[in-house]
Amino acid sequence: MDKNMLAGLEGMPEEDKMRMASMIDQLQIRDSLKMYNSLVERCFTDCVDDFTRKSLKKQEESCVARCAEKFLKHSMRVGMRFAELNQGAATPDN
Repeated sequence: MDKNMLAGLEGMPEEDKMRMASMIDQLQIRDSLKMYNSLVERCFTDCVDDFTRKSLKKQEESCVARCAEKFLKHSMRVGMRFAELNQGAATPDN
């Protein structure tokens, strides 16, 4: 976890800082799992339509690959945009 996230907690006891860091780590893990589950559900629903075989057909495989790539690119872009907005909000206006 980024230590800058806890920068506003200087006055807290070390034990509380550690507890807060642990909670933040757990939230980040939870959010990562939610994103992964969302990706799997969305791409499976959009791409897989034939359940007569054990493996995916070539068109299903390529659909899943495109879907996952789009989802991850979108998630990265949204994350970058949030970081830009957060950085702008942290900078005091003159």
